[in-house]
Amino acid sequence: MIALAGLITHSSTAAPGDAVNLYSYRQPFLMKPLLDAFTKETRVKVNMVYLKKGMLERLKAEGANSPADLVLTADIGNIQNLVAAGLLQSSSSSKINRNVPAQFRHPQGLWYGLTTRARIIFAHKDRVKPGEVTTYEDLAKPHMKGRICTRSGKHVYNVSLLAWMIAAKGEAAGEAWARGLKANLARKPQGNDRAQVKAVFQGECDVAVGNTYYMGKMMTNKKNPEQKNWAAAVNLIFPNQKDRGTHVNISGAGITKSAKNKAGAIRLIEFLTGDAAQKIYAEDNFEYPIKVGAKLHPIVAGWGKFKADETFLFKIAEHRITATRIMDKVRFNN
Repeated sequence: MIALAGLITHSSTAAPGDAVNLYSYRQPFLMKPLLDAFTKETRVKVNMVYLKKGMLERLKAEGANSPADLVLTADIGNIQNLVAAGLLQSSSSSKINRNVPAQFRHPQGLWYGLTTRARIIFAHKDRVKPGEVTTYEDLAKPHMKGRICTRSGKHVYNVSLLAWMIAAKGEAAGEAWARGLKANLARKPQGNDRAQVKAVFQGECDVAVGNTYYMGKMMTNKKNPEQKNWAAAVNLIFPNQKDRGTHVNISGAGITKSAKNKAGAIRLIEFLTGDAAQKIYAEDNFEYPIKVGAKLHPIVAGWGKFKADETFLFKIAEHRITATRIMDKVRFNN
């Protein structure tokens, strides 16, 4: 077996044979039940390295000698960076294509979505009146002056949101929106998505932007129960329900250019997009399953159905460089 720094091996029931070597931005506590289930079903070992950051740089440095067969990332931006660097290879599987809608996979099979999440608006239950904020465009309007909190404009989640805006309305409109949003911030961009909801709870702002699954994490947080109070202070608003729908993103998987076990990597993606794994994703992380018809967590189901934008994610990813440049141009983080 290849020795990997930070290795987590899932092999208790595996027979001897080729393992799948995995680099993952997804945390071990989430991946362990999924990888254990895969090994139990297939008797194929998975050697996982958790990388909080630096996956692109590591794969570049390792080159053709990289032991990684497969990568897992959060957000289309992270995986598209690997595509742009030429670090992923095409693959094909009729099973994956049945599991993953075309909107959420690369047309040449360079990456596949595993779960989806919506980037929504968290609005204070008392300080934000019904109808005040119903679209992303509302966030940039004068009545929201000094009322918005968000994380860094250069974070992949917000870059993808702006790229989505550019894909929908063009570069000029995207820049105008970014300027308007910056003008309405209550404080300098900082913290993660949960920190924005905390700021709403504490009265620093009235509205925050964040991913849906953070609400589930806050609502059920036993380690830090104060987060339940943060969650209880806000309503969830799925923007743009009367026009193009809410922006959705993915966690995704791609096979590395250096993969020595491509067949095993494909088999793992097939499993992760199948019924059993989709159920685990939904139950453990409050994400929306990528596979149509997969059951939602009861908390997620309680947020109600929403209209999701149908733009192909690889089309949105084409505007990420422009979005990053705009964030610099409007000095969003200053």
